[in-house]
Amino acid sequence: MSQQLQGFIFDLDGVVVFTDKYHYLGWKRLADTQGWQLDEALGHQLRGVSRIPALEVILQHNGVSLSEDEKHRLAEIKNEYYKAYLHDINENDLYPGAVAFVELVRERGIKTALASASKNAETVLEALRLTHLFDAVVTGNDITRSKPDPQVFLLAAERLEVEPSRCVVFEDAYSGIEAARNAGMQAVGVGERDRLPNAPLCITDYSELSLGDLIERGLD
Repeated sequence: MSQQLQGFIFDLDGVVVFTDKYHYLGWKRLADTQGWQLDEALGHQLRGVSRIPALEVILQHNGVSLSEDEKHRLAEIKNEYYKAYLHDINENDLYPGAVAFVELVRERGIKTALASASKNAETVLEALRLTHLFDAVVTGNDITRSKPDPQVFLLAAERLEVEPSRCVVFEDAYSGIEAARNAGMQAVGVGERDRLPNAPLCITDYSELSLGDLIERGLD
């Protein structure tokens, strides 16, 4: 039987808020300026992937090779596009039920963290007035390795001062579930099962979870 959970760690995109459409618009705008092909199917592969690795997916798909300096230059341009689109973010972009669920977790005395590969995660939290919901925030500015490397989640657990084995991660990307498992944490997939075959449990609505059972028994 699992130890009682003491830390709930949430990815941002597709878990608390939907920013993936803004990322997609940023990448699509960049691709269009460069004459590269980028459709929604390829865009889906970029979910949960940090900036340079995401660009490399696009380059590989289009058979393009660039220098490291050029990759970083273009990635920064995409980020400026993304930040411009973020001006439109609002409460309609929140994942239904996510805020209420995090609030309920906190009412139970459980520590919460936001762990995202996005370097703009704090900007999103501030725009939506969500910063107060998390005891710790880890963003792409704090890490050097991308998921499925567990660095982002291990750092979140460290900042929460909770053992990894007593943490559960909420993730919407295959690579994120792998990162959670590589961290020795439990994982809940947020999204359809066919996208997250590696998740021990998948939900599409936070009301599907029994919080008390999850805290006490984990995913056993």
